[in-house]
Amino acid sequence: MTSRSELRVLQFCHGYDGPFLDCARQYANLFQGSGYKVTTVFLTGAADAQVAAGCASDEVLFLEFSSKAVRGLKLGAIAALRKIAAQRNFSFCIAHRFKPIYVALLGTGLPVIGVHHAFGDYERKGRRLFANLFRKRLSLLGVSDAVRDDMRHCLAQWPAERIQTLYNRIDVEALQASLVPRDEARRALGLDEQAWVVGNVGRLHPDKDQATLLRGFAEALPGLPAGARLAILGKGRLEAKLKAQAVELGIAGHVDFLGQVVDARRYFQAFDVFALSSDHEPFGMVLLEAMVAGVPVLATACGGAREVVEGVGVLFALRDAAQLAQGLQHMAGLDAQQRAACAQHMLLRLRQRFSDQAVREAFWQLPHVRALVAEA
Repeated sequence: MTSRSELRVLQFCHGYDGPFLDCARQYANLFQGSGYKVTTVFLTGAADAQVAAGCASDEVLFLEFSSKAVRGLKLGAIAALRKIAAQRNFSFCIAHRFKPIYVALLGTGLPVIGVHHAFGDYERKGRRLFANLFRKRLSLLGVSDAVRDDMRHCLAQWPAERIQTLYNRIDVEALQASLVPRDEARRALGLDEQAWVVGNVGRLHPDKDQATLLRGFAEALPGLPAGARLAILGKGRLEAKLKAQAVELGIAGHVDFLGQVVDARRYFQAFDVFALSSDHEPFGMVLLEAMVAGVPVLATACGGAREVVEGVGVLFALRDAAQLAQGLQHMAGLDAQQRAACAQHMLLRLRQRFSDQAVREAFWQLPHVRALVAEA
């Protein structure tokens, strides 16, 4: 049981798989130096001391529900969260993704800031009705303006100030310190140490649209340095199809499918360019990781990726292989001085917009956060 005078915030996460452990760290970090203590609760996933240590939270709890158990009405999860909330004097809750938002609103009487990491979360009528039912206690954040605008479109009756943007962010210094130097990274990945290499990291899935990347690379190849290569890190259901496409395009000898690489972002200095061809990426965390490594970036000019790259990298139209090819050839023409200037420009963008400190300052200025603090 905690003191009733203690300022506390509840962070409620679906799980800690993929990027969501760092997401929990990012949001706990918002309260550094604020006087609030953070309790982070994971709905699914086994208790894990390493996960708990990575959350930057004062307390970490694991409800350990299975995916099956949190389908339907989620009564068990609601009861479990209600018990946690009854034992602590939380001021408000930050819940990531729709299921935790649903459980938090039904399991507690707290104001809830719902964070959405994807498009289309309120396209279903039932979800819109639910959000409207709890409108007085619920405010929403999108990880990009693109996600925010998608929610504003679906919840058209909501005041705009109740649906805001809070960017994903990155611990620039920590990632820089973990980077593997270029030559060592290439050896670790099995890449030619002399080749000019285009990197891509992501699931082999239609959303990531590596098919356009392959077409663009094939079109660009005659204008790229001799022996240029495309390195694709990731696995997924399209692997065989993409490998067959590389053969059809006549570039199979220039493309390395490297599979899943643990902590791939540590190896980004192996690349001369990073290309993201995703179809409407909600944000594009992998772009921040490439920028920290000082690698010039190309990305599709849609979704949240535009907001990350515009002004510091090259954008190309969705599924436009010709524009992608032009971008690759432009990047191949950069000299050492231009690449250094690009790296400095990207680092400045990271620190101004996507660092922990920059986003922490933005968070405390959000209108619904200011209102919650005033009520605490």
